[in-house]
Amino acid sequence: MTSPRPLVLIIIIIIIGWVTMPACVQPPSSPPPTRSTSSTEAYAPGLGEMMTLQQMRHTKLWLAGQAGNWDLVTYEVEELGEGFDDVVKYHPTHKDAPVAPKDAIPRMVTEPLAQLRSVAEKKDSAGFPPAYDALTDSCNNCHKAMDFGFNIVGRPTGNPFPNQIFQPQASAANR
Repeated sequence: MTSPRPLVLIIIIIIIGWVTMPACVQPPSSPPPTRSTSSTEAYAPGLGEMMTLQQMRHTKLWLAGQAGNWDLVTYEVEELGEGFDDVVKYHPTHKDAPVAPKDAIPRMVTEPLAQLRSVAEKKDSAGFPPAYDALTDSCNNCHKAMDFGFNIVGRPTGNPFPNQIFQPQASAANR
């Protein structure tokens, strides 16, 4: 079985390249793409795209926690919370899923995110892995509830972000 890291890196490079592409080389501006035939409906990313970003944040959260970078842990927990809020906003229901994201997500991830916030506030290295695992279990249980149980997340086994430093750095105020 091959590692998914090269594919993840390629996707991230493409996204970063597109976002940072100078305006002079970007295609001419046109109305944002939509998922419908209506030209007045604004584009909303698909659930898969949103969950891919959540997976990236989930990975960075683990790497930050392992490095003891509590500021980055706090940031990634907040980003995950905002990402879940966006999923609920833009995808309150999903296809034929027996449980709606608008119902499952608040019920399943609110407490694990609160636990991770508390761990970060306390800078609790021993408490981080079980709190992270509780969030991971919640994600997997949500996938199962929505009939996406084949989509299983776990602890990262490597760093797909080789250009990010996860160890805490001295802040400018502390230098």
